[in-house]
Amino acid sequence: MQRLKRILSRNGYVIIKLTKTATNHFELKAKINGVKGRFILDTGASSSCVGLDMIGHFKLEATESKVKAAGAGASSMETQQATKNKVEIGDWKFENFNLVLFDLTHVNTALENHGAKTVEGIIGADILELGEAIIDYKKKRLYLKRLIFKY
Repeated sequence: MQRLKRILSRNGYVIIKLTKTATNHFELKAKINGVKGRFILDTGASSSCVGLDMIGHFKLEATESKVKAAGAGASSMETQQATKNKVEIGDWKFENFNLVLFDLTHVNTALENHGAKTVEGIIGADILELGEAIIDYKKKRLYLKRLIFKY
């Protein structure tokens, strides 16, 4: 697997270390608008999300949204949105990124009930697709392709 790391690095991918949680999720560190946070990597989440209680923490400008969120253990949750954010995951960066904001209490309660640390948000399929993600489950690494241009 050392070959995979070398091949992807040569092809413009950055390596992000993943940590396995007590709930068997992968967790990673990221920055939103220059502020560090802990996030769950969720390939099944269509959008990357931040908890409503983190709006001030991540310097987000929240606006109303008509979209309802649904996830494990919850459905039809009210959401807000925050546009034009800078996301940094390791050396991977993207500006002008839109985030979904909703109450992550049910997620963090489940994590705490299983002895895991709480998170500020979720990295979803939108970032994984944008970064042409490759996940190495054995080595606990996420590879994201460095973007050459900004949207």
